[in-house]
Amino acid sequence: MNATAIDNINVWLNGNYDTDTKAIIANQQTENPTELEDSFYKNLEFGTGGLRGLMGVGTNRMNKYTVGMATQGMANYLKKTYPNEEIKVCVGHDSRNNSRFFAETVANVFGANGIKVYLFPALRPTPELSFAIRTLGCKSGVVCTASHNPKEYNGYKAYWDDGAQLVPPHDKNVIKEVEAISSVDDVKFSGGEENITMLDEKMDDAYIEMIKSLSVYPEVIAKQHDLKIVYTPIHGTGITVVPKTLAAFGFTNVTVVEEQAIPDGNFPTVAYPNPEETETMSIGLAKAKALDADILLGTDPDADRVGVGVKNHKGEWVLMNGNQTAVLAFAYMIEARKNKGIAQPNDMVISTIVTTEMINEVAKQNGVTCYNVLTGFKWIASLLKEKEGKENYIVGGEESFGLMIGDKVRDKDAVSAVALLCEMAAVEKEKGKSLYDKMIEMYLQYGFYLESLISITKKGMNGAIEIADMMTDYRTNPPATINGCKVVELLDYELQVGKNLLTGNTWTTDLPKSNVLQFITEDGTKISARPSGTEPKIKFYFSVQTKLNNKDEFDIKNAELEKKIKDITIDMKL
Repeated sequence: MNATAIDNINVWLNGNYDTDTKAIIANQQTENPTELEDSFYKNLEFGTGGLRGLMGVGTNRMNKYTVGMATQGMANYLKKTYPNEEIKVCVGHDSRNNSRFFAETVANVFGANGIKVYLFPALRPTPELSFAIRTLGCKSGVVCTASHNPKEYNGYKAYWDDGAQLVPPHDKNVIKEVEAISSVDDVKFSGGEENITMLDEKMDDAYIEMIKSLSVYPEVIAKQHDLKIVYTPIHGTGITVVPKTLAAFGFTNVTVVEEQAIPDGNFPTVAYPNPEETETMSIGLAKAKALDADILLGTDPDADRVGVGVKNHKGEWVLMNGNQTAVLAFAYMIEARKNKGIAQPNDMVISTIVTTEMINEVAKQNGVTCYNVLTGFKWIASLLKEKEGKENYIVGGEESFGLMIGDKVRDKDAVSAVALLCEMAAVEKEKGKSLYDKMIEMYLQYGFYLESLISITKKGMNGAIEIADMMTDYRTNPPATINGCKVVELLDYELQVGKNLLTGNTWTTDLPKSNVLQFITEDGTKISARPSGTEPKIKFYFSVQTKLNNKDEFDIKNAELEKKIKDITIDMKL
């Protein structure tokens, strides 16, 4: 067995850990030594976004002790950063197994360190936590969630005073403090219960009212109030506020998918609680088809990602991909504000480097500045904070089925996204069209872009090494051609260098370091390789484009682009 695993196991068996935990370790020593080794061979890494991992006993698992040690590190950093000040934090959680227990553990540790805690009384969407941090004037916040991961996982997302996830210098500084907690004996697990205050429905009301203020065409909703909406929370937190938000917008014909309405950390109706997946949305799709609905929406367990289903030009129900959803939202917020006369000369939007280039084209043709940042909403929020008071932020988003509409929430927010997507559908229905019709019209105007994503999982102790080796190989031996097309640009965001492979010219990427590589071919194809920061995965993003001359050739052009992406993946042996 790995030497580090043996040392960590002995610490837990002989240390100040509960008897149930020690009994599980003893049982695994004989019954499942491989699982035991994986549970203890390293410490669960507190990354720049917090923790995420399998639940269970061990240093490499989500449990009371790893969560407690992370929170103690956070508390120590907060007290160093704000000496002699009252420190307030907000704590929330999703529907996952153990999420309430972890949230209460976090609240107790903060409270025991003399920090004032606002704790949500039950599960709530992650974006509502971001909103609450700003509303209550908190210095920080934590939500216990593993987002869209399988049921075996849980996580811990850390936020700063602007309601956004940690960015430099706080991310690295918190990591140092967490790593400095060498023993569970350093953690104050109890003794400050009087510092914990339970929030009530007033926060829900304020959050919903804020989202309602984002509406551009409430008068159209009034006419199309009976738009047929089907919504599934996929056993998650969305059920607590999404139906109320749609009602506040004025929608009166909302059907919630009953089979997935009850919060349940086992996610019994799906293999993977991710609204990106057709299987996950299949019950909702069947319900939408049976009701002849206008739109289907699904949110993941912590309600920060949104999946959208609509009828295509053939009357078939399909799921929009994350890039399509983002383009629809960006175009709507830009065009609708322009048409209504409320656009400002300094309006701006923010996308990310792995998201469709179509967003840049939409912004360009409408005279709106579009910034591109690293993957992750913390970078969108960070740039928004930098531009605050100088430019007028409208919307941000990326391909990962996430949108951040307006500036009151500083993370992706599926609750506001659901409401605004329904408003978009209502606006198109008023014209006798669907959102899919709108998408094709946009391809005609802005260019036909198609994107795809391949995610490769490498589990176990060797997984991270395999992923690192793949990136090293791409970095040191970049392909000269991809699918027979010359690679003309290589962008290395880790080295912060861009290079024209034809001329040899180089430039600075002007973004923080990030382990991302992008290959641009001479026909405008963009391929990005990025290891996940929260999961043992490497992701490959593909973006291809062509010109759509008329609606009648949509199917032919779409098939050509799909084949092109498939050929690229074959050529890259993915």
